[in-house]
Amino acid sequence: MITIDVKGDIVSNAFKMMYDWFGQECFTPKDLAQAMEKSSENEEITLNIASNGGDVFAASEIYSVLKAAKQTVTVNIQGLAASAASVIAMAGDIINISPTAQIMIHKAWSQPAGNADDLEHEAAILKGIDESIAAAYGLKTGMTQTDILHLMSKETWFTAQEAVDKGFADNILFVDTSQSVFSNSVGKLPSIEKLNEFMNFMNFRNRNRIPETQIIKENKQADLRQRKLAILLEK
Repeated sequence: MITIDVKGDIVSNAFKMMYDWFGQECFTPKDLAQAMEKSSENEEITLNIASNGGDVFAASEIYSVLKAAKQTVTVNIQGLAASAASVIAMAGDIINISPTAQIMIHKAWSQPAGNADDLEHEAAILKGIDESIAAAYGLKTGMTQTDILHLMSKETWFTAQEAVDKGFADNILFVDTSQSVFSNSVGKLPSIEKLNEFMNFMNFRNRNRIPETQIIKENKQADLRQRKLAILLEK
C-alpha cells in the first residue's frame, strides 16, 4: 500500500517552487504523479486529506488521475476537505472521514477585472466550472446537479455524520459499527452479532418448517418468545 498526504493548498505545478521557497505545504498534480510512480498496479493507494482547497484545475487533474487509476483508492479525510480538496476526495473508491473532520463545498470564485463584457464572460466560465465540480459530487452521491449546485451556492459545511448521510463519505473513522445499531432510542438495542444470530435461528426454523407448538413441547422450560428475547438481549 502506498500512502499519499494531501496537505496544504492545492496548487498547479508552476507554483510549487514558490511554496517550497517559503516552506509552505502544498500539493500538486506532479506530487501525485511522482508518488504513484513508486507504486505498482496491484498496490492500493491511501490518500490522507487535510486541506483548505486551492486551484480548481489542479484539483481536477488530480481527481481525474485517481479516478483512472487501476488501484483501489481509499481516502481518509483527517481534517478539513474544503473546496478543491473536497473534489479530490470524491475520487476515492472508499471515502472515510474522521468524526472531527468536515467537508465544505461551494461555488468557484475568481478575482476578475475588466469591463462589463469581460465580467459576463468570467461569470459564464465560473458557471461552467461549478457544473464540472457538481459532476464529481453527483457521481459519488447520486444527487441531482440542481440539488448539489444549491448546496454549493450556500457554501455548505458537512460534519462527518452529515457527509455520510448525504453520500459524500462512506464511513466515519474509529467507529466500530459491529457493536451496536445507531438509534435515538434511550433503551438498549441488541448488537449486530446478536441480531444475526436471531435471524439465523429464524431462517433455520422456517427452512425446516418446525411448528411453534413442537418447539414449545421440546423445551417446556421456556417458550419460543422467551428464546427469541434471550437471543436479542444477549442473555
